[in-house]
Amino acid sequence: MRHRNLAALPSTLILAALLLAACRPAPLPEKPLVYGLTLSPSGIDPHLNASAELGIPLTSVYDTLVVQDAGTGQFIPSLAERWEISPDGRRYTFFLREDVHFHDGTPFDAEAVRANIEYTLNPENHSQKAAGMLGPLADVRVDGPYQVSLLLSEPFAPLLDSLSQVYLGMASPQALEEWGPAQYQFHQVGTGPYRFIEYVPNDHITLRRFDEYAWAPPIYENDQAAIEEITFVFFEDPSTRPLALETHQADILGEVPHRDAARLASTDAFNLHQVDIPGQPQQFFFNVNREPTNDLRVRQALTQAVDREKIVETVFGGYAPVAQGPLSAAYFDGMLPCAELEYRPGLAAQLLDEAGWRVDPADGLRKRGGQAMRLLLVAPTWGANPDVAQLIKADWESLGAEVEIQVMPGFGPLKEAQASGTYHAIGLNFFGTDADLLRSFFHSDGFFNWSGYADSSLDRMLVDASQTTLDPQARAELYTQAMDLIMGQALILPVRDYSNLVVSDSRVQGLRFTLQGWFPLLIDLDLSS
Repeated sequence: MRHRNLAALPSTLILAALLLAACRPAPLPEKPLVYGLTLSPSGIDPHLNASAELGIPLTSVYDTLVVQDAGTGQFIPSLAERWEISPDGRRYTFFLREDVHFHDGTPFDAEAVRANIEYTLNPENHSQKAAGMLGPLADVRVDGPYQVSLLLSEPFAPLLDSLSQVYLGMASPQALEEWGPAQYQFHQVGTGPYRFIEYVPNDHITLRRFDEYAWAPPIYENDQAAIEEITFVFFEDPSTRPLALETHQADILGEVPHRDAARLASTDAFNLHQVDIPGQPQQFFFNVNREPTNDLRVRQALTQAVDREKIVETVFGGYAPVAQGPLSAAYFDGMLPCAELEYRPGLAAQLLDEAGWRVDPADGLRKRGGQAMRLLLVAPTWGANPDVAQLIKADWESLGAEVEIQVMPGFGPLKEAQASGTYHAIGLNFFGTDADLLRSFFHSDGFFNWSGYADSSLDRMLVDASQTTLDPQARAELYTQAMDLIMGQALILPVRDYSNLVVSDSRVQGLRFTLQGWFPLLIDLDLSS
């Protein structure tokens, strides 16, 4: 390019140019995008902790061996360029990319995969979720610098699904060794489009763009992130979320109460994204080992006495469908139980009469052997569970029961309540796109078998569906049978299929989510001027 000599320009033009330069303000520093979180997890190491909330920021810190296409559900390459599954389904061999390095400069290779899996499976690290997602993994073998095999003791159909999730995202072996399970959550290092900068519990998480990122998988629309820095701030109280959006304390927030979401979306300043979440519905597990919920008739009565359509309309404004089984229709519509659950309070009263729990005319309470029916309902804080519990309580009290609600602030206290065994119903659900979710909750030895139900035929169905067949149709048939049994035994009270109401400032462009529903693709976000 040729440059003109200033001396050749008229003096008036030079003066004008200098005045314009002096008046032009200095460019403002780029304002980081603020993404609101609705739950402050007890820990955010995805390899060791279980919260879905941690995946909202960390899905963009870590890459996974494979990813799942949100449109088709198919598994496609990411850190693994390709993979092979042995005919017996017991060996998965991954051929890795050779051009990837972690945020700390450590190269990604087969040894890194082995280090990650050993860290996750180390019993001293107490992984709450990721270790179980690896199923019957028996060994990890490094076949070459960029080739690694996972050897299973039995076939495990959900393995690719597990490897596509943030809980098994690839972390720097150097960082894992340096910081260990107690401190790694504050110093996380992945290969994703964003670097982990800071975590202050109960306050914020900060990510910054990784400018060297050059291996984006096909699920992303962009190869590089447009936004330099994203700060995640906790807004646990639902009532604070609309105000945070209106006062620009947050640019994106999920789980906004439906009335506020609809009001904000009615203006040009905000957009509403209704995101269906695959996995388990919002549900409460009945304790089959404590009276009176140890009686099938009582569990059936308590289920049929709850007006779930009213709950969905009152608490969620009709934005979420009424749940019909232990998996959501959003992804598992072909596996739902054959019989639909109905609201039948008259039949519920009849069942309690048959079970010997009759109304005492003196005080209107149901009693048997002189003892009143007393029920303890334990609810987590997230997902409007306390509000749902209040409406369940009202329906059960209309039957003549005395009902106490305990709200547990976080997974830790919820697990302690479960361990006590004193509850009659307790709320918990996980999310995912493989029906093997059911095994942790309904197998006799399941880590989350909070109903306490044990049945060898149900165990066999769940194991067969996950470990003895890779045929999707055969698996679907087994899960349908399992869900029919679960609902026939009234082990759960399903309330609503999860639908996350996410509100974003209208400046936010490109907001999309993974197939799991909760996790945004931060690399595709941009802010309009």
